[in-house]
Amino acid sequence: MQLSNQDLSQIDENELLNLPEEELRYLSIKLLNDLKEARERLSQNSRNSSRPPSSEVPWDKSSTDSANDQEQAENDQSTETEDTTKSRPPSKKDQQQSADPNDENQKVRKPGKQPGAQGFGRTQKLAITHYQNHYPETCDCCHQTLDSRNASAYAAYETINVNWRDVENPGILITNTKHTLYEIVCANGHITRKAVSRSHHDQLPDVTRTEWRLVGSGLAAMIVCLAYRMRLSRERIQEFLYDWLGIELSVGTINNTLHESGAAAMPLEDEFIQEIINSELLHVDETSWMEHTTFLWLWVFSTDRVTAYWIATRSAELLEHLLGDDFNGWLMSDGYTVYRKYLSRLRCWAHLLRKAKGLKESLNREAQLFGQQTLNLLGMLIDSVRKARITAPDTPLSETYRLELLAYQQLCVQMKTHEHKKTAALATEMLNDWKAIFQVLDQPHQPLTNNEAERALRHWVILRGICYGTRSENGTRVFAILISVIQTCRKRNQSPWIYLAQVIASQRSGLPIPALPNFRVSE
Repeated sequence: MQLSNQDLSQIDENELLNLPEEELRYLSIKLLNDLKEARERLSQNSRNSSRPPSSEVPWDKSSTDSANDQEQAENDQSTETEDTTKSRPPSKKDQQQSADPNDENQKVRKPGKQPGAQGFGRTQKLAITHYQNHYPETCDCCHQTLDSRNASAYAAYETINVNWRDVENPGILITNTKHTLYEIVCANGHITRKAVSRSHHDQLPDVTRTEWRLVGSGLAAMIVCLAYRMRLSRERIQEFLYDWLGIELSVGTINNTLHESGAAAMPLEDEFIQEIINSELLHVDETSWMEHTTFLWLWVFSTDRVTAYWIATRSAELLEHLLGDDFNGWLMSDGYTVYRKYLSRLRCWAHLLRKAKGLKESLNREAQLFGQQTLNLLGMLIDSVRKARITAPDTPLSETYRLELLAYQQLCVQMKTHEHKKTAALATEMLNDWKAIFQVLDQPHQPLTNNEAERALRHWVILRGICYGTRSENGTRVFAILISVIQTCRKRNQSPWIYLAQVIASQRSGLPIPALPNFRVSE
């Protein structure tokens, strides 16, 4: 760059208009060179520079891929000739495109195992540590009590599980239980078989919850921990289980286990919603999220009892669905317009401080002054609120700073039409959310920032940078409910893995789901 920030901060429209023609041309050349260099830097990505792929956000990455694919396709099309002497054999894609569209037998081959293809069974044979027999108790036809001495086995399956050890016996205990299912013939000749429980959730009909599983509930909870708490991919989970525990699981089994765990915890959504509606203070925030190629938002709703997540569009629809008109508590949020519906609302001052600091460091003189004035006012009020919490938490402060607030409000009215976009945006935001921003002056015991919600998102923002979001609607629903269970149990000082194992075991057996654990006082 030929011009520094200090140089740019001194250049304004009046100075340009008063420059002689020769000096103006010389300065224009410098500005043009700097603009070109800035544009080149903005267009850099992992494919045309040394920037790592991790520096790209998912939506920019996908758009870059699409643009590159389209450009490559156009280049390929432009270079094709009708010279048959140099023709290449047609590819599978060409054959599919040239096929008769009315021919139903011409279908695009889907990835993965094809219908009718030979399957592959499990090759690893683990030693059996426990045996469990399952007998039918009464006849399905005549309801007579059956005698297990006349039973005969008709099916069996094995379940690998992880048992938790206590502090006196640390370590991981792996068990392999063989479950044998029996059938019994009653006196009337009817054969009754002991069947395993099997169910589906209404919102995840493709996911089956059943006792007939290779992965036990404890091992399933461990897989959830590795996937979401430790941020491991399916392949890395497979590697960890084999290297450390000697358990061989396919990537498909690991993925199915995650989906079944999410389906088992899905009934907890109603409990989360009720806790949110009944809360006195609710922190809400959202961050971008990708579901394959669909741009969505990860929402967090955090109270003193629960932390729940939903992935949906960035609109008022989710808030209306969850909160409706039943929520009467305080809502802490940022400046997103959909939150303005709620009158008992608090604004996060951290967002305002960051924006004011950005104006202070801008290259526009008036913007710098407005940013400094905003920082001075907010800083003074923050100190007063913190002191009031200790000395007089029930004493309103708005009347004490009435003149300062009135002067700043008039300043915002002047600056909302300023030519500097960031300056006008901050002034407009302050005016639109004036009551919510300075509500805390009359409620000093309320929080000044939305850090509670932002901290609840931080771990999953890091995960988003690794996995680039979810890949299907089921995966999105499963991810949201499982991380809600994890964060809520952590907030209540309970182990999410022990509780999640209980939830999975209950749902597999067709039993009612256990309620969320209560708070545990730290020792």
